[in-house]
Amino acid sequence: MPCLGAYFGAGFLLLARVIAVTICVTLAASMAARLGPTPMAAFQICLQVWMTSSLLADGLAVAGQAILACAFAEKDYQKATAAAARVLQMGFVLGLGLALFVGLGLQFGSGIFSKDKNVIHMITIGIPFVAATQPINSLAFVFDGVNFGASDFAYSAYSMVLVSVVSIGSLFILSRSNGFVGIWLALTIYMGLRTFAGFWRMGTGTGPWHFLKGRSSPSNI
Repeated sequence: MPCLGAYFGAGFLLLARVIAVTICVTLAASMAARLGPTPMAAFQICLQVWMTSSLLADGLAVAGQAILACAFAEKDYQKATAAAARVLQMGFVLGLGLALFVGLGLQFGSGIFSKDKNVIHMITIGIPFVAATQPINSLAFVFDGVNFGASDFAYSAYSMVLVSVVSIGSLFILSRSNGFVGIWLALTIYMGLRTFAGFWRMGTGTGPWHFLKGRSSPSNI
């Protein structure tokens, strides 16, 4: 029974986290729809490319999650530190590569998605955000795997809810003042906060990362 309780507890926390994530993205789409059909079409194209490319980091996240779960189960904290550092480094490098690929791909290939010149123009406006946020997005997804591998479900859920609240506020404010660009600025803030939450947890050596306290430099993470 205790195992069953832990299972449902973790499931509830992850459900709350998924709801928080979904609300942010859905609200962004709603804000784009209010701007008209052209901005909405461009936003959906950019969003799908943005999410598809970023989700490629999920492969690293899942691999890191499995290795870290094993390391924490064995209380092999040296292995956990090394695995987390390596998967985060690889995630950042992947993000840089995706930034270049997505930026150039959308710049020269946006006509694949639409023949409407106005939509293509709006896509061009969104390209800097879609491309430049790839390293941030990759790290955010990899940090999800790192946190799940450390069984840090409570922190993952609570931090995501807090990030969602701040991001929703940013969406309302920035979309009203800056329109299409404002929505992408808010989404950039959203992913940046997700990444910061992961860095903060490990950098402060709290929760399952308590063993990192007292290390000489954060670069050892």
